[in-house]
Amino acid sequence: MKYYIIAGEASGDLHGSKLIGALKDKDNKAQIRFWGGDLMQKAGGILVKHYKMNAFMGFWEVFIHLRAILKNIKFCKKDISRFKPDVIIYIDYPGFNLRIAKWAKQQGFKNHFYISPQVWAWKESRVRQMKKDLDALYVILPFEKDFFENKHQFKVEFVGHPLMDTLAKRKKSTAFIKENQLSDKNNLIALLPGSRKQEIKKMLPVFIEVSASFPQFEFVLAGAPSIDLEWYKKFFNGDKIKIIRDNTYDLLMHAKAALVSSGTATLETGLLDVPQVVCYRSSFLTYQIAKWLVKLKYISLVNLILDREVVKELIQESFNVIEVTKHLKYALSEIGQKKLKEDYKELRSALGEEGASHKTAQFIIDAIQ
Repeated sequence: MKYYIIAGEASGDLHGSKLIGALKDKDNKAQIRFWGGDLMQKAGGILVKHYKMNAFMGFWEVFIHLRAILKNIKFCKKDISRFKPDVIIYIDYPGFNLRIAKWAKQQGFKNHFYISPQVWAWKESRVRQMKKDLDALYVILPFEKDFFENKHQFKVEFVGHPLMDTLAKRKKSTAFIKENQLSDKNNLIALLPGSRKQEIKKMLPVFIEVSASFPQFEFVLAGAPSIDLEWYKKFFNGDKIKIIRDNTYDLLMHAKAALVSSGTATLETGLLDVPQVVCYRSSFLTYQIAKWLVKLKYISLVNLILDREVVKELIQESFNVIEVTKHLKYALSEIGQKKLKEDYKELRSALGEEGASHKTAQFIIDAIQ
C-alpha cells in the first residue's frame, strides 16, 4: 500500500521514523513518501521536503513567512495528487497539516492523524473541523482521550506515548564520555535551548551566563541536527561549553541536571530521569498573543500530564540569570534530585506501555484494508 506522511519538526521526524519502521514490518510492499527529516529518511521511503525548510514558530514568525508556507501547501497538494496514496498520515504540525487534511478529504483521500494537535491548549474550535476531515485520530497523552471522547464525542485511540518505545530500553553508553572527552565526575549539566534559531537566540545567552555560577560543573550543549555548529559558536566568548550533536539522549543519561526549552524535550528529559528547569522566552508579540489564547496552567508536558508543578517553569521575564541559577541549584541538591526522580516514576506510569508506533501502524493498516 501507499503511505504519504507529513511531519514538520524534529520530534515529528523521530516519531515518524518509528512509525515508518512499524509500517514496513507489517506491510512488506509499503511505498512511503514523506515530509520529515534525516531519521525518517534512514527508516526508508522518499523524502519530499526536509522539516528544517519549514521550521517557523510563533504567531509573528509564521506571519512574516506566510508566502513560503502557502507555497509549500500548494506544492504538497500537487505531490499528493501525483502519488495517490491509500492513506495520508499527519504527525502533529497542525497549522500545515490540518489545511492539507481539509483539502485531502474533499479529494477523497483517507486522513489519519498521529499525535494530535494540542487543541486542548488553544484553538479548541479546530475539533469540529477535525471530526469532519479525519478518518482516525491517534492520541499519545492520557488526558487527550477524555478530552476528545467525553467533551467532544470524537472517538479516538490512545496508543501510548512513542517516547516510551524510544527511551524505555535505551542503555547508558559507557563510551560516550570518553569519545566526547567529557568529565567522568558525574558533574555534567545538559543545555537544551531548542531546535530553531529564533528560540536558541533567546535561550542560549542566558544559559551561558548561568554556567559561570557553577564552575565545578561541565556544561554541554545539545546541538540541533538542523543547525550548523559554527552558528552556535558566535554565542561563546571564551566560554568552555562543548557542543554535541546527534547524541542528546546519551548526554541526558550522563547529566546531573538539565536546562531545557519547553516542548517535547521536557518530557524526554523526565523519562530519562534527569532533574530539570524548564525555560522559555518568545518575542513580545508572540507571548502576548499566546497569553490571550492559550488556557493552560503549565507549558511543560511533565507538568501537564501530572497536572501539578513537578518541574519549575521559568517563562518570559522570570527566565533570567538569577531565577535560572536559583532553581538549577535546587535541581542539583540532594533533596531536589530525590523529589524530582520520585515524580518521574509517576510520569512513566501515566504514559502507559510501550508499542505506540506498532499499535498505530496496525490501526492504520486494518482501516485501509
